[in-house]
Amino acid sequence: MDKFKNIIIGFGKAGKTLAKYLAQHDETVLLIERSKQMYGGTCINVGCLPSKNLIFNGQRGVDFTTAVNKRGEMTRQLRNKNYHMVADEPLATVWDGSARFIDNYVLAVVMSDGTTKKVRGERIFINTGAVPNWPSIPGLEFSQRIFTSKEAMKLEKQPKRLAIIGGGYIGLEFAGMFNSFGTHVTIFDQHTRLLEREDPDIATEVVTDLTNAGIEIKLETQLTQVKDNGEKVTLYYQQGDQTNTAEFDAVLVAVGRRPNVSSLGLENTDITLTNRGAIQVDDHLRTTVQNIWALGDVNGGPMFTYISLDDFRIIIDQLFGKGDRSTADRMVIPTASFLNPPLANVGLNERQAKSAGYDLQTFKLSVKVIPKARVLEDQRGLYKVIVDQKTHLILGATLYAAEAHETINLIALAMKAKLPYERLRDMIYTHPTMSEALNDLFKTPVVKS
Repeated sequence: MDKFKNIIIGFGKAGKTLAKYLAQHDETVLLIERSKQMYGGTCINVGCLPSKNLIFNGQRGVDFTTAVNKRGEMTRQLRNKNYHMVADEPLATVWDGSARFIDNYVLAVVMSDGTTKKVRGERIFINTGAVPNWPSIPGLEFSQRIFTSKEAMKLEKQPKRLAIIGGGYIGLEFAGMFNSFGTHVTIFDQHTRLLEREDPDIATEVVTDLTNAGIEIKLETQLTQVKDNGEKVTLYYQQGDQTNTAEFDAVLVAVGRRPNVSSLGLENTDITLTNRGAIQVDDHLRTTVQNIWALGDVNGGPMFTYISLDDFRIIIDQLFGKGDRSTADRMVIPTASFLNPPLANVGLNERQAKSAGYDLQTFKLSVKVIPKARVLEDQRGLYKVIVDQKTHLILGATLYAAEAHETINLIALAMKAKLPYERLRDMIYTHPTMSEALNDLFKTPVVKS
């Protein structure tokens, strides 16, 4: 039986970064990945980077086939780079195979050639990510015209008519992307409005822009059947008292993701799962087994690549540092959805802050008055920031505007550093930039409550 100081299951952001670090610090490490097409993890292969590359090229008028080829070449280069960043380390070993626990220390790995190897690790790190949820709709699992966000990255033929099941952030990103290439997109969602997590004024701005772009939105719908019809697929759905049908070339399922644990054989260990199916961890990412940690999406935390990177930081602080770093430090996490324009958040929105009992100052600024927005010829959107009236500290922000995914990090930094909002108001910015709008945004609150 092979033995390693460290075994990492999964080639995602946390896993690959940890593998390289451990190998460079004189520790043997085995990294197990079931698919050669997933070296580097979800982000570089079927997630963040390829999807944003397609979004970027769609918005600048590149045709679908050319954009797909560009995405493919970028992904191939990144996958090769990520493989070698680990495999070229003398103390690192990469196996292509599927790992399953035999006990708390031993794994059985079914290799890509069909053989099985057993391996023992002093420490084991689970980094298997998440998989798409699959709604229970009759006929869905048998359709040949259904795909998830992962398969969407591999489409070579552009659908003329696309249905998207789910109006969450992933669904809306893909709606905007395919719409930019000229696909007619219809979103089916069971809720009374899209973006229920957002304040109504922000959600209204987003929905207005989606509909103005030609994206069709069907709310309060229940899908009752999916049926293939040659090269087409028919959706049967209930909306109010009416039963309707609609025909599409393809259907994208985007109803969230869940931790990827089903094939790990966790029943052979003392690992505990949460009631949502994630691997239970403490603030230092330790599972209920002393020698096993869970990193990234599989541990039920926020499903973002940069959170996985921070998981890596927590682990190395335990192993090589003071052990002070933990998930308890993550009070400020910026997020961005790459809509057109982007939607970015950090901290609390207005509704959440009111529910928490804060005395608020709410600052708003229409993007129409920002000079850089005029330069970009995109004056859509709204800046909205919530401030604690007593301390003048920023509680949260939502930016829906061009370059919002960049500007939000400035506000997040101010929150992390506990700076009063006046520091951003009075700062000198370069011109013309979207960030200089913070000078005007913080002049006068529109609401005190």
